[in-house]
Amino acid sequence: MRGRTGTTDEGLSPLARRTPDGPPPAPTVQRIRLRYTKRGRLRFTSHRDFQRAFERALRRSAVPMAYSAGFTPHPKVSYANAAPTGTASEAEYLEIGLAEHRDPEALRRQLDASLPPGLDVTDAVEVATSNFVERLEASEWLLRLPGVEPVEAEKAAAVFLAAEAVEVQRMTKNGLRTFDARSAVAAMEIVPEGSALVGIGDNTATDGADDVRPGAPCAILRLVVRHATPAVRPDDVLSGLRSTADLAPPVPAEVTRLAQGPLDEQTGTVTDPLALDRAAAEVGR
Repeated sequence: MRGRTGTTDEGLSPLARRTPDGPPPAPTVQRIRLRYTKRGRLRFTSHRDFQRAFERALRRSAVPMAYSAGFTPHPKVSYANAAPTGTASEAEYLEIGLAEHRDPEALRRQLDASLPPGLDVTDAVEVATSNFVERLEASEWLLRLPGVEPVEAEKAAAVFLAAEAVEVQRMTKNGLRTFDARSAVAAMEIVPEGSALVGIGDNTATDGADDVRPGAPCAILRLVVRHATPAVRPDDVLSGLRSTADLAPPVPAEVTRLAQGPLDEQTGTVTDPLALDRAAAEVGR
C-alpha cells in the first residue's frame, strides 16, 4: 500500500530503489599522483580544457581507470589547486584511481606521449600518504616584467616588503573584495640576469610585447606566496606594487608557477609535496 507521499510500505520511493544496470564498477586498487606542466601557448588552456585533454589521454593510453558508481560513471581523477588560465606552470598536480596496478613511471611516459607538447607529465608516484592538498601550503612564482628596469623593480619590492599591510581590491563572484596582499608574501626578490630561473619563465612572448621596444629592459621577480583565504594571486601582488611604489609595467606580466608545496618559513622556499610518497615507496621496496 502506498501512502500519500508516494512511498512504498518499506518507506522508500520507487526512484530511491533504482540501481544502474550491469555489474558495479571495479574497486580502486592503486592511486597515482602526477605532476604536470602548462607551458608556452598552452598556458591559455582553461582548467576545463585540460580536463578534457587529460581524459582523452587516459583513453588513448588504455589506462585501467577506476570509475565512480551511479548512472553516469566518471573516471576517478581529482585535481589540486589549478593555476589560473593564462598562467604558465611547472607544478600542477592531480591524482587518479586505478582498477589495476601499474608502474608509476611507465604510466607517466604513456600519458606524457598522449598529451600535446606543453602539457607534460613530469613526475608520478604511488599514493602512500593522505592530506596531500594540505601540503600545498605555498606557491613559488616567476614574474617577467617587460619594460621595467631591474633596479626600479628592486626598489618597489623593498617598499612592498617594508609595509605592514598592502590592501588591494579584486572583483570576485561575490562582488568587489578588499584584502591584504602583504601578509601572504613569504619572499620577494629580483632574479639576476644569469640565473637558471630566467629561462624557465621565458615561455613565449608576453601579450602586448609589441608595445615594448627591442632591447628594452625586463625585470624578473621571484615570489613565494602562501595559500591563504582569500587566495592572493601574483596579479594581486602586482596591484600592491603599483599602489605602494607606483610600479606599473607597460605590458602585462608573464607569470609562471615554479613550484607549490610545503613552505620552509626559515628559507622562504617551497619544497616537494611528493617527497613523503616517494620516501614511503623507497621504504616499501
